[in-house]
Amino acid sequence: MTESVVPPDFRCGYIAIVGRPNVGKSTLMNALIGAKVSITSRKAQTTRHRITGIQTTADAQFVYVDTPGFQTRHSNALNKTLNRTVTNTLTASDVILYVIEAGTFGPADQQVLDLIPGNVPCILVINKSDRMMDKAKLLPFAQKIAAKHDFSAVVPVSAEKGFQLDNLQGEIRKRMPENAPVFGEDDITDRSEKFLAAEIVREKVFRFVGDELPYTSTVLIEKFEQEGNLRRVFAAILVERDMHKAMLIGQKGARLKDISTQARLDMEKLFGGPVYLEVWVKVKSGWADNELGLRAYGYE
Repeated sequence: MTESVVPPDFRCGYIAIVGRPNVGKSTLMNALIGAKVSITSRKAQTTRHRITGIQTTADAQFVYVDTPGFQTRHSNALNKTLNRTVTNTLTASDVILYVIEAGTFGPADQQVLDLIPGNVPCILVINKSDRMMDKAKLLPFAQKIAAKHDFSAVVPVSAEKGFQLDNLQGEIRKRMPENAPVFGEDDITDRSEKFLAAEIVREKVFRFVGDELPYTSTVLIEKFEQEGNLRRVFAAILVERDMHKAMLIGQKGARLKDISTQARLDMEKLFGGPVYLEVWVKVKSGWADNELGLRAYGYE
């Protein structure tokens, strides 16, 4: 879509998605744009980066910004960086989606709410509303939380099941400025495929290993090549200790194989073509003589 053919009343804006960890922010963004560009996990703090997801319709371009969950438990350097990312995103947004979990509101939710500037339209998004066993309690709960801030709208949703997302998008559009699109109509994120590949592998690491592995574990894409429709991805999972390497490898390499296979399948779905994936586990000290790898081909 070019500026010369932008229809009247076309709207474009940046929408920050904020909330405490594990309320479903990444799942919500993925559901809104219809593609998996932000990784999800039951493990809190999975999202470390500012991830942008883009959806373009006939009359609007929604630029969603998924942020790390605001950290309140520990005051280490990583959490301070994550929190700074959240606060910077809030002040630069046209609309804010403040996401909470249906039936649950605690001090961590309040701390995020306290950060929301009063001059930016903010929509209260009550996620996982389908999980409330007693649906009669949803309205009183929504009214109680709505009284805590001057929200522009209150929308109960289920990001996982797609419930009320059209309604939410309509409420967002009303509050976006009239602007020409800033991204191409086929763009779904501003991140590179190399970045997305690393994030997909990292998601599978958290999903298969869970709380056993520390946050300091990272994924490095050592090589990313494309030949026609085929992508060749060479990834290294960097861990602190040999015991962490053993956790990732599993018995006879079974866990690493599962991580690699599931990562490859997600990459193929997102990139729209076959993927040849090699995943290695490396201990950060002495990589050259302390590593194990696994190939996960795109045409198994």
